[in-house]
Amino acid sequence: MGNPVFSKFVKAGGKNMTNTSVTTGSIDQYIAESKSAYEKTLKAFVDIPSVSMEYMQDNIDKTFASDILASLDNIKVDNPILQMAKLASDSLKAAGFATKIYPTKLFPVVTGELIQNPDYPTVLIYNHLDVQPADATEWKHKPFDMVIKDDKYYGRGATDDKGPALAVLFAAKYVKEHKIPINIKILWELEEEIGSPSFEAFLKKNKDSFKTNSIVVSDTIWVSRNNPAVAYGLRGLQGASIKLTTGAKDIHSGTTGGLARNPIGEICELMYKCYDPKTGHVKIPHFYDDVKEPSNEEIDHFVKSGFTIDDFKLAHEVNSVRTTDQKEAILRLWAKPTFEIHGIKGGYIGPGIKTIVPHSAEAKISMRLVPNQDPHKIFNELVAFVRSECPDAVVESEGTLMPYLGDVNSPYMQAASHAIKKSFNKEAVFTREGGSIGAAISMNKILDAPIVFLGLSLPEHGYHAINENFDWQQASRGIKLFVNYFDLLSTCK
Repeated sequence: MGNPVFSKFVKAGGKNMTNTSVTTGSIDQYIAESKSAYEKTLKAFVDIPSVSMEYMQDNIDKTFASDILASLDNIKVDNPILQMAKLASDSLKAAGFATKIYPTKLFPVVTGELIQNPDYPTVLIYNHLDVQPADATEWKHKPFDMVIKDDKYYGRGATDDKGPALAVLFAAKYVKEHKIPINIKILWELEEEIGSPSFEAFLKKNKDSFKTNSIVVSDTIWVSRNNPAVAYGLRGLQGASIKLTTGAKDIHSGTTGGLARNPIGEICELMYKCYDPKTGHVKIPHFYDDVKEPSNEEIDHFVKSGFTIDDFKLAHEVNSVRTTDQKEAILRLWAKPTFEIHGIKGGYIGPGIKTIVPHSAEAKISMRLVPNQDPHKIFNELVAFVRSECPDAVVESEGTLMPYLGDVNSPYMQAASHAIKKSFNKEAVFTREGGSIGAAISMNKILDAPIVFLGLSLPEHGYHAINENFDWQQASRGIKLFVNYFDLLSTCK
């Protein structure tokens, strides 16, 4: 559903915008008055341990789907995923949205609609409310009891993705209160952290309910606090487990060592044949054949983004990196494919040494892929390579996501850039994301609407890390950014 009038507006450099609904003073006052309510709501969200990985289908009360359809008040609240769905729906309703909870084969999807006039343009906002696991023994504060300290919000999910989701919601409340002529649909998922296995089927079944002029995904990261970013690309993903079994049981290394095969050693050798661990270069034949190189214009955007290796090391608490070349570092993060080993399983890992030859080993790996790379083709290349180098090993696919590449010159991308300029008096930087968002790929395919990635998180917020946090500065900035973005979409003449 394109908007030709808006396209003309962008081509005119924004000169046709008539912004009568929003003033900086009114937004700033609204934001200041909203701080307490935002923090209270965020704490309620973060305090629910909505860890999708820990509540798979076999552990969920299978009657929840009928409960949801019957009445929101009947949802059983003994399961954190369902608690999160209930609180999310209640929060949308309190903001003036018509709400619905859709059951899926796994976890529900929570939606809200603010339809002020069918003739107004419509924007669909996506966030997710499930979170990664958290080991409380590693955290300074309890991960599911949000602590506020110096305007920072510590807790699992604070930045990924509950804090940004609520910034969008508070911006939407402003839209409703000030009657900005735009319709807003909000879609909150509860299984993004496990690869969104039910999302695409849900979207196909209900796509008529989510017709929209454009989509915003608010689950991405700025380059730095001083560099607001609009992402336009995602790397794809092909995960795999590689298993090697050489016997029926672990055996004594004194009586069998030297003759018996050692699967851990062979798996390690195989990993080295797959890639160079010092440089990251992938050795699998044909791996790089279809890589689409970024244009010079894109690279210029990357270099101007404000990214520095020193900031990267500080934010992610790493001691050293594979290259000290600034441009090369950026390309490795955003525009080049990767091969990573996440773990090698097998043998004895307890205290001391147990002198055995293990009977099996497993490597857990993933490959981040860039535009034009097909995950299925890459997986087949991996299988063929493993078969040639280690015929006894078995390769199993562990998740597949296509890469995504948008157009920085699209009207909606340019609108986001204008909104950043108006909100912060800064020029937006156009970047790509090194990670993958399965729901974005599904929405692009099924809803046939342009996507803008307007995240609010910072590298130091600790996506998936211990002591994850968000902060009021980014939350308040996010509210202002989204109010201006919504207003811009609604006021082109």
